[in-house]
Amino acid sequence: MSDLQTLLDERDIVGVAIRYCRSLDTKHFDGLRDVFTPDATAQLGNPIVLGGIDAIIDRCRTALERLDISQHLVGTHVISVDGDTATHACYLQAQHVRASAGGGANYLVGGRYTDDLVRSAAGWRISHRTLTVMWTDGNLPVIRGD
Repeated sequence: MSDLQTLLDERDIVGVAIRYCRSLDTKHFDGLRDVFTPDATAQLGNPIVLGGIDAIIDRCRTALERLDISQHLVGTHVISVDGDTATHACYLQAQHVRASAGGGANYLVGGRYTDDLVRSAAGWRISHRTLTVMWTDGNLPVIRGD
């Protein structure tokens, strides 16, 4: 693979990570169909493995739609491309805000995403994502809906 193709693939994979964050923060959950393969799996901070894009969308919608706003930031991307498959890892910080939550309006999560990706006719898509929560701060009822 040429150096230029590697750079283009890496740029496109970072773009997938950014589309994920934008879909969550704009509450445009169907935009996740441009992030994941239809049969993708995900472990999003708990041991439950979600199977299929619809389950992933439902989980994200349930977690975020009650919030006033969220902001997901990703960085320190590490990517390895091998033909039409790739791995990706990055750190994240996610701010969750719900003014009506008793005890404070903010809950912050720090962690990392690790992804397996495949190249499709529509571009790179995540076939499996794992969210590992490394730390949290703030008022947990913000995300629980208490």
